[in-house]
Amino acid sequence: MSGRFITLEGGEGTGKTTQVRRLAAALQAHGKHCLVTREPGGSPGAEEIRALLVNGAPGRWDALTETLLLFAARADHVARTIRPALDDGRFVVCDRFTDSTYAYQGVGRDMPRETIRRIESIVLEDFKPDLTLVLDLPADVGLARARSRGAAESRFENFDIQFHERLRQAFLDIAKRAPDRCVVIDASGGEDEVADAVWDAVKRRFDIG
Repeated sequence: MSGRFITLEGGEGTGKTTQVRRLAAALQAHGKHCLVTREPGGSPGAEEIRALLVNGAPGRWDALTETLLLFAARADHVARTIRPALDDGRFVVCDRFTDSTYAYQGVGRDMPRETIRRIESIVLEDFKPDLTLVLDLPADVGLARARSRGAAESRFENFDIQFHERLRQAFLDIAKRAPDRCVVIDASGGEDEVADAVWDAVKRRFDIG
């Protein structure tokens, strides 16, 4: 694959979707062909599974069922959307990927890390992002931002604050375990300030002038 795969991670309300859009625009302005996608979703089949995951009551699925649904969506997403774009030499910018499963279902919902790792190895083998940007924000601030949007897909926002505090720490721990792949971005500033930090990390990693 000749393209580059960038993921943005973080808890609810950290601004990932906005920064994905801003990053894609910056890449395109520098002559890079870019595909924007998201998880769960990103392909027709995966979007159907997304509807099962992001709607309904917090207890709709147990952690194992949720994890299996996510990896089913991810398998389709990678096969039909991500790999073809990378093979075509494009930058792929994705709102969430496997790190979110380790945080939400692993730490947040007590799914054993080894169970997730075994499923990941079957579905993805050694496929990982080239760069992961972890947008970090205090859980209460992010949750307030997320709830103020009034979005329809609010299932995970309805988990308690302790769940979201565990998520924040989980993403920071992931970044510590994979310092060559992950960069932590302070998401407490304004949109432009965060976008500048994201772009600085990307241009340094890929030597973009």
